[in-house]
Amino acid sequence: MLDREQLETFAVVIEQQSFEKAATALSITRGAVSQRIKALEESLSTVLVLRDRPISPTSAGEVLLRYVKTLRVMEGSALQELTPQPKLHAPIPLSIAVNADSLATWFPAVLKELLLSQLVALEVVADDQDHTSQLLSRGEVIGCISTAPKAADGFIAERLGAMEYRCYATPEFASRAFPDGLTVPAVLAAPAVLFNRKDSLHDDFLKSRFGFSIDRYTKHFLPSPVALLEGVAMGAGYGLVPSSQARPLVESGQLVDLCPQHAVMVDLYWHHWELEPPLAHDVTALIVKVAHRELISVLSNESVVVLAEPNGSMAGLRHASSAKAGNTAKADCNTE
Repeated sequence: MLDREQLETFAVVIEQQSFEKAATALSITRGAVSQRIKALEESLSTVLVLRDRPISPTSAGEVLLRYVKTLRVMEGSALQELTPQPKLHAPIPLSIAVNADSLATWFPAVLKELLLSQLVALEVVADDQDHTSQLLSRGEVIGCISTAPKAADGFIAERLGAMEYRCYATPEFASRAFPDGLTVPAVLAAPAVLFNRKDSLHDDFLKSRFGFSIDRYTKHFLPSPVALLEGVAMGAGYGLVPSSQARPLVESGQLVDLCPQHAVMVDLYWHHWELEPPLAHDVTALIVKVAHRELISVLSNESVVVLAEPNGSMAGLRHASSAKAGNTAKADCNTE
């Protein structure tokens, strides 16, 4: 049988990404940490930890880390069921990966129920929706929101629905930067507001509009959904924003939809363990329930749709017209 003390030490080393920090967290010496990791590796006849800076797990270490996290959740769930006073036990640590736009729009409804339950000590790791699945495969989280429709071996991907994005600007910016519509010369001259360098949504949108890639345009990077929206709202540039997030500013006339006949739909999936403990199963059920209520489930109207490729990249797009018109700007998405 695997030694529980060694397993916990291994997990803390990976979580802290340092032998020294793990020693502090466990209130033992660094030498004791090294001895436990060495003994665990010898018992399994494999290397579990890449001793670089920062510390990271090997492929075998990723498998073992998932096992330790599963063990923690199962033990916590059992204690909460067995004791007549569940609050006597500490909340169960859970880590999940969620894309920033979901955190800024529909996911707070999930957080409210999870946090108020007082059953879990929740860690939410924010990352781009095309990259969250890497955290799951490494064992750092028990589930993630991703654009990848296909799950890796040992995991399940459940479709949550689609987030709608539209291309917004202030009326003043639209009339100044796009007097003749969203043309190639105008796009090359006008600054765009993007989330970060991982964000391919804007590039994919422009490629769908013009039929070829455009990358030499001015970009502002604001790695926060709130900051990105504020950057567009202050007139610093134009950008793709979740329509639910931008709706109040559109209704007040502060923002206009540069392409009211087109939207960008991004399909989201919840990836989780195929064999998950009861508490993790309850978290999955909650996320799926809220997502089906808040996200777009059926694309009944034509639109510009961004489809997730098997590797999670948003590369495939198809065009159509949307019945959701939104506010019409002077820049009417003319591509002539």
